[in-house]
Amino acid sequence: MRRGAIVLHEHSSNHNGCGHSRGGNKKGLTVALVITLGVMVAELAGGWLTNSLALLSDAGHMLGDAGALALSLLAARFAARPASPRKSYGYRRFEVLAALANGVTLLVIAGLILWEAGRRFAAPPVVASGPMMAVAFVGLAANAASAWVLLHQGDVKGNINLRGAYLHVIGDAFGSLGALAAGWLMREFSWYVADPVISAAVAALIVKSAWGLTAQSVHILLEGAPDKADAAALAGALAALDGVVDVHDVHVWTVTPGYEVFTCHMLVRRGLNPSPVVARAASLLERRFGLCHTTIQAVEEDAAAGCRGCRDGGCVFAAGR
Repeated sequence: MRRGAIVLHEHSSNHNGCGHSRGGNKKGLTVALVITLGVMVAELAGGWLTNSLALLSDAGHMLGDAGALALSLLAARFAARPASPRKSYGYRRFEVLAALANGVTLLVIAGLILWEAGRRFAAPPVVASGPMMAVAFVGLAANAASAWVLLHQGDVKGNINLRGAYLHVIGDAFGSLGALAAGWLMREFSWYVADPVISAAVAALIVKSAWGLTAQSVHILLEGAPDKADAAALAGALAALDGVVDVHDVHVWTVTPGYEVFTCHMLVRRGLNPSPVVARAASLLERRFGLCHTTIQAVEEDAAAGCRGCRDGGCVFAAGR
């Protein structure tokens, strides 16, 4: 290879541990959507008849869940579309957008529940606890079934879109459980303030999970580094390879969870063929950090003038020896 030649290396994503299976996600979302819609109608009617905030808030949350599940299902279908010349990553980010919408919706719902709970603290209304508990039990069973379907049919851990839908369902399960607890307290002790107290506690749990989902979605949309490694750590690992003089202009970001992309500029020792060094670097990134989609631009150290960033000192996250 002639001195100063540039090597571009695209490490294939078709390696062990680098696939991005979506099997079962759409099926799980569809089943959960049907269950959620049915129970939402039952809880809305039950909350209206029994004057229970716990049931009405749970029904409102389930309405949000139905929309969230429908949005997640739509996003899963869009994400499966192939890439095009104008959208080289395809529609994978659609699932991140859906997760962000779900997270924000959960925060809004929790805020509304907290506001209504605060209003009822001063004068807790009388609630028909028996019917309330019956409807809440049906809701809990349905939410548990939906959560089970999503957990066992789809990739809740690795797919942020599915996780957003799952959090909606889990939030509903807590709401139904809270309604059961409030109903029992009111029936046994006539403690009607239990209804807003438990509703507020459920809302706080929803806020906790929704905030994490929203923050992760924003981080991905801002091209943040994945949890597995940041740019500085990756640059340092590559700079330690034999034959590598300097690593700079390092960028790592997440297209969607499970699909991370890495690029960098690399200077290799004078007289070395850059290709074998790049191959070792790509192997290290996949083996140690699980990064399968890598592009490394490598040149011999005396050819650094070809990179304006190298010339001007503008390449970021540099690491060298």
